[in-house]
Amino acid sequence: MVRNVDKFEKRMRAIPLRVRLEVVRQLEKEADKVVALMRAFAPKRTGAGAESIGWTWGDVPKGAITVGKVATYDYDRIAIKIYAGGGDAFYMNFQEFGTTKQSGNPFFFPVWRAEKRRVKSNLKAAVRRGIKKAGKA
Repeated sequence: MVRNVDKFEKRMRAIPLRVRLEVVRQLEKEADKVVALMRAFAPKRTGAGAESIGWTWGDVPKGAITVGKVATYDYDRIAIKIYAGGGDAFYMNFQEFGTTKQSGNPFFFPVWRAEKRRVKSNLKAAVRRGIKKAGKA
C-alpha cells in the first residue's frame, strides 16, 4: 500500500501557485531594472521622453514602442510589457529609429538585447525557487 499520497498530492497542487508568485515577483524586479537602464541610456535632450519609459501588466499607452512581452502560457497568463513613448512623448519612436532627416539614437532595444539573457536566467531561477518552496509546504 502506498502511504502519504494525500501529502504528495497537496505538495503537487501547491507548485503552480508558488511558481506563479515567484515569477510575478521576479518579473517586477527585472522590469524595474531594465526600465532604469533604458532611462539611463535615453537621450537627455528628450525632456519627458525618458520618464515615458515604464512597464505595465496591462495595455501600453497608445503610440508607445514595446519590447514585446514576457509571458507564461499556462491556464492563467502572466504577461508584463516594457514600453517607451506614447502620448506627449510620441517622439521616442523617432529617437529610437530615426527619421528621413535624422539618424536614430537607439536606447531601447540595445538595452533589452543586452539584458535579455540575464532576465531569462533570473526567471528560470524564480521557477526553481517556487518549486522548492512548494515542496516544503
